[in-house]
Amino acid sequence: MQRTPLRTLCADLPTATPGSTVRLQGWVHRRRELSAVTFLVVRDRSGLAQVVVREGSVPPEETTVEVVGTATANAQAPGGVEVTDPVITPLTEPAATPPIELWRPTVNVGLPTLLDHAPVTWRHPAQRARWELAAASLRGFRATLDRLGFTEIQTPKFVASATESGANVFEVDYFGRPAYLAQSPQFYKQQLVGVFERVYEVGPVFRAEPHDTVRHLAEYVSLDAELGFIQDHRDVLRVLRDVVAGMTDAVHEHAAGAVALTGAQVPVVPDEIPVLHFRDALALVGAPEDEPDLAPEHERALGEWALETHGSDFVAVEGYPMAKRPFYTHPQPDDDRWSNSFDLLFRGLELVTGGQRLHTPSSYRAAIRARGEDPAAYASYLQAFEHGMPPHGGFAIGLERWTARLTGVANIREVTLFPRDLHRLTP
Repeated sequence: MQRTPLRTLCADLPTATPGSTVRLQGWVHRRRELSAVTFLVVRDRSGLAQVVVREGSVPPEETTVEVVGTATANAQAPGGVEVTDPVITPLTEPAATPPIELWRPTVNVGLPTLLDHAPVTWRHPAQRARWELAAASLRGFRATLDRLGFTEIQTPKFVASATESGANVFEVDYFGRPAYLAQSPQFYKQQLVGVFERVYEVGPVFRAEPHDTVRHLAEYVSLDAELGFIQDHRDVLRVLRDVVAGMTDAVHEHAAGAVALTGAQVPVVPDEIPVLHFRDALALVGAPEDEPDLAPEHERALGEWALETHGSDFVAVEGYPMAKRPFYTHPQPDDDRWSNSFDLLFRGLELVTGGQRLHTPSSYRAAIRARGEDPAAYASYLQAFEHGMPPHGGFAIGLERWTARLTGVANIREVTLFPRDLHRLTP
């Protein structure tokens, strides 16, 4: 009885012994029909392979197929090997014509077409490569923090109250009582510092802010970390620097092909990220000294300054006004108008917010009362601090913003698998 050969991935076909029988499984990526022969390109998760068909019909593009044939050397084929004398078996019904020509080198369609047909348009190799960059970045994020002694956690996405001040929340009916989709895992990751000292989470967060811009989403992937026994926010920034460097290393290691396909500009992370105080950043960009926050044009100007002055794609702005930071933010010890917090700008765009948190119960009670609320409403959160918490801080990276900056796309939705915003709830 003849045994069916094991599956050969397209990327492994060049290593097959010439004359051996191979079995490919994938999608019909392209058909090129000539007078005496049809060249069939098969696509799987690893890449493309060429199949030479001299007789018989070929299923339409995007049909999933199995191809059993002979590995044959041909210098003109991808990788120098193609499949000849194939037996092609469709694994599904003939596929409908895709909304874009997936075999073309680039995706030349408008954003609505790209998003409306996302389950299919993500199959395009150049489009898929964008997410491969994100996936490699996630590997680097996790690997770096694992190496630094962090524990991965998962926290609730249904919460009883808002986490951040000034951000709108999505209210849901939770068994007859109101609940909200979590704006961040902030409260929980702080509490778990009291258990594990160092924690991180990768998960969705939800912001019901009515922003209809190229840089905002209603749901995005947040890469959160929190660590205990710090001196101040600069300790947090040092860990963040190592994490970003680990993400770039992972992109080079695990997604080199995606870098080439997308033309991604992977940054070199400096040994020490340049830091500016908020008041100095305002002066540098010519903004009024009472400006409460940095505008997008300020961020762009600071990005240009960091590149010209320090040769860095990154710059951290520390000391944001306490009035613009959440209540759990630690003030600057020598001047409580400013905070021990920072934003990390990547190529002129805010990528990360982080800083030192309050950690004593008395400071929390004072901060909550200062904003006109009763600390009793935060009892479940504050119990961790009542029972002893170390000085701690953390940060959160927006995955989609990171990937958008790597690839240089004009709109964050181009690197989001299924974006959710003011107008889009499908697919």
